Amino acid sequence: MNMQHIKKTLMAGLAFLTAGFLVFSSSVQAGVKIQHWQTASGSEVYFVENHDLPIVDISVNFAAGSARDTVEKSGLAGITRYLMTLGAAGMSDEKIANKMADVGAILGGDFDADRAGFKLRTLSSEREKTQALSVFTQILQQPDFPESVLEREKARIISGLQESATQPESISSKAFMTALYGSHPYSLDDSGEVDTVAKIKRDDLQSFYKQYYGAKGAVVAIIGDLSREQAGAIADNVTSGLPNAPAANPIPAVSLPTQAVEKRIAHPASQSHILLGYPGIKRGDPDVFPLYVGNYILGGGGFVSRLTEEVREKRGLVYSVYSYFMPMAEAGPFQIGLQTKKDQAEDALKLVRETLDKFIQNGVTEAELKAAKANIIGGFPMRIDSNGKILDYLAMIGFYKLPLTYLDEYNSNVEKVTVAQIKDAFSRRLKPENFVTIVVGDPGAK
Repeated sequence: MNMQHIKKTLMAGLAFLTAGFLVFSSSVQAGVKIQHWQTASGSEVYFVENHDLPIVDISVNFAAGSARDTVEKSGLAGITRYLMTLGAAGMSDEKIANKMADVGAILGGDFDADRAGFKLRTLSSEREKTQALSVFTQILQQPDFPESVLEREKARIISGLQESATQPESISSKAFMTALYGSHPYSLDDSGEVDTVAKIKRDDLQSFYKQYYGAKGAVVAIIGDLSREQAGAIADNVTSGLPNAPAANPIPAVSLPTQAVEKRIAHPASQSHILLGYPGIKRGDPDVFPLYVGNYILGGGGFVSRLTEEVREKRGLVYSVYSYFMPMAEAGPFQIGLQTKKDQAEDALKLVRETLDKFIQNGVTEAELKAAKANIIGGFPMRIDSNGKILDYLAMIGFYKLPLTYLDEYNSNVEKVTVAQIKDAFSRRLKPENFVTIVVGDPGAK
């Protein structure tokens, strides 16, 4: 198969590849060998060598998420990250897109409260790789933040914010994070507010970039058809021209609620959207596996979870119900969510609370634990069955400074969890009497 045919095949199947079906070699069963080093400019690099296909995946993450925003300039972090991809080194957004398409490369990224990330997938052949990496590097090192693009994107974001302000899912999520985190930066909406976005200027983006996109805070993850030396050269080139800024300060610790908060919001929808929860855990928390396995039994395991069984299957009170922990740099939320008819909302909420209380007080059974472990461990190969998925793990391991053995030890850490550990962790970490509860589409509203 010649290179031109490989290129055409890749470009024709981009959606397939990005869906995560680019199969990593069978050696993942024996563990993922992660190499780690630091560049001369102070960036951390995490690399997995894999020559199965002529593909290279790279991501660069910065501590530049929405938690770096201020109340006055909420939305600045997200706009900065996005506009970096829409104009760099004199290239317009159209030219950037054309240069990537010319070599079959895919530009992507991630953004949340903790991180702003950029991703690139390219062929490993020299011409394609060189051109894709050149554009990628210019995006990271020479963003232009064009005024016309900024005004266009601000208008688009504001329109989206105005629309989301009418949608019960968005209303409930925003109210939940505000009530749960108060004045902590985790309460800030990723997209900002209508008033704050409208005031953001090009100078704000430039200042934010210089402060939070320094080489010393960058985490580079690479996987694919490269040698260690080639990966090292790429990491050096991508990071050497980044701003010479100190690493970002740690995000402030999260305060735990000292009393219950309940907010009911009228909405014309026929359903009530209900969220309740409490600050959960940080990445690397020693309770992470007991809480994760326990939550699989509580509400994270779909139709095999207690919440689904009690609230939906037995009584038919909800359309959906779930629970999850979202570990972050500081304590991310533990959240239970449900949707139900307005006239069933009170009964459903009461039963959810009763089910949670019983779970915390009595714990889980050995049979439940055995089944949960089998499902989690059995599904683990699907978590690392593509280069893209492994890239995300590399970025997470690097950004949150988790052990390099995290993937190798994942199943054994799940297997070690005991009934007693789950009961102990849930009883210590969750205080239902101090939960935040949000009801959008209050049953009493007309």
